[in-house]
Amino acid sequence: MSGETVAAERAIRARLGRIMTAVALITGGHHGLGLDLAEALALAGYRIAVVGETPPDQPVVEHALSRLGEEARYFRHDFRDATAAAALFDAVERDMAPVTTYVTAADIPVRHRGDLLEIEAEIFDPALDVLLRGGFHLAQAVARGMAGRSSRQYRSMIFVTSVSAGMASAERSENSILMAGVAMMAQVFAVRMAPLGIGVFELRPGLIETAFPPGQRDRFTARIEGGLVPAARWGQAADVASVAVAIAEGRLGFSTGAVIPVDGGLSIARL
Repeated sequence: MSGETVAAERAIRARLGRIMTAVALITGGHHGLGLDLAEALALAGYRIAVVGETPPDQPVVEHALSRLGEEARYFRHDFRDATAAAALFDAVERDMAPVTTYVTAADIPVRHRGDLLEIEAEIFDPALDVLLRGGFHLAQAVARGMAGRSSRQYRSMIFVTSVSAGMASAERSENSILMAGVAMMAQVFAVRMAPLGIGVFELRPGLIETAFPPGQRDRFTARIEGGLVPAARWGQAADVASVAVAIAEGRLGFSTGAVIPVDGGLSIARL
């Protein structure tokens, strides 16, 4: 979808008096599933603040901003620098508007597929730094900012993990371990923020078609057709995005702390 389409949708919402001044801050929102979620929120009327480690002059960032419309902004952030999280959050609110939706969709590709006894520190540690250490400090900065003021608009924090958070895979062990850590992060933030009326959720996508390269896609298509996924189809980015928008708009408010699988039944325990 083009930036022109996003701008046209926003113009229609503005004429109807439903345009929001709220900002959705999305880590990893410049590529993959994160970009799809950012685009869905932009179409819902949110101004988008994309956060990532990629230099802003790279084609992937320029492409993302062209899809998200002229009001989107990109903020470069080093997740390994815990002291930079608060400054990043302040910069987003200073340059845009108060953040009412936080989506953490940053991810590290699985670099080791095989025996977990063979994983080296140089593979595991960088992912740990970004997803858990860096992810926590940025979420903490967002939560502090939200907690420090009242708002008439619903506020939410959405942690995007994967089915790997609850399904052990010895061949993709670092991903399972790290996703489980992010899942618990969502739970503890949910408990802390609930008295403030701020909803915290975890989304667990399953096999999302656009997240797989063609070679792997063909292999999983056969497994899906063989019954791996009860819904008997690939998941689409729109399946995840529709849930994220519903959360951001407050339609699941009293369900704070919920873990929402978006996997077509893949994670259902079966005999």
